Amino acid sequence: MDLQPLLARFMNEFSFMIASDDRQKRRVYRLRHDIYCAELIYEPPSDPVNKLEYDGYDDRAIHCLIEHRRTGVTAACTRIVLPLPDAKPPFDRLPMESYGGRSLTHPELHPQRLPPADYYEISRLAVARAFRTRLHGKEVPGICDTPLKFTDKERETFSMLVSGLFISGYALGRRLDKSIAFAMMEPRLPRLLSMSGFHFTKVGDAIDFHGRRSAYCITREQAEAGMNRQLIPLYEHIRDQLEAQLISSDDQTHRVAMNL
Repeated sequence: MDLQPLLARFMNEFSFMIASDDRQKRRVYRLRHDIYCAELIYEPPSDPVNKLEYDGYDDRAIHCLIEHRRTGVTAACTRIVLPLPDAKPPFDRLPMESYGGRSLTHPELHPQRLPPADYYEISRLAVARAFRTRLHGKEVPGICDTPLKFTDKERETFSMLVSGLFISGYALGRRLDKSIAFAMMEPRLPRLLSMSGFHFTKVGDAIDFHGRRSAYCITREQAEAGMNRQLIPLYEHIRDQLEAQLISSDDQTHRVAMNL
């Protein structure tokens, strides 16, 4: 299947942004509230008045959001969290270690057995309800309870958002010279990403954390060797957009991460 026409439209219809100031971060936290707190009831709101969801890792995370150009709506978001060994527990570790550390069983691919400079975690992936083609495992006809109006042609590009989020997280980690990305995922997500050529290694037992989830990781070598060749223009497009924003950002977290 030739993905190039779809990818060209996806890149034209969505922007990839670093949430580097409070206003942009609030867009991320609001989307996370709408999904994790209001829709799925996974987490209590951190700020119920302003309808925001955030945690102690967010102050040292790099946040990425994907914006639908025509409407200006936040379509999806994710973050990458770097280990900070000098921070106070539990923030000296990755988020998944704080709630699922005992489930991590791989003898080698374990954060505590790797240099902190080598790894990071991609977490808090979220796709807005209006931009999902499936909802709670079922096909979603039409517009999915939203006042936004999308054409059928526009909705064809929505299926690329999950891959776009992961590529964003991977591109940021690659720019920071990290070699291993960890993530805690439900079983269907690694299968979905494998269709794009991203083959994760399962590194932990399944736990009950907002449903059945397991820890996975992917090395730089795995990602680069397995990536669908047709996705390379998308990767380069996302990498270039995010890199320019990282370099120009005045955010302290980004300066520390980039060692600028």
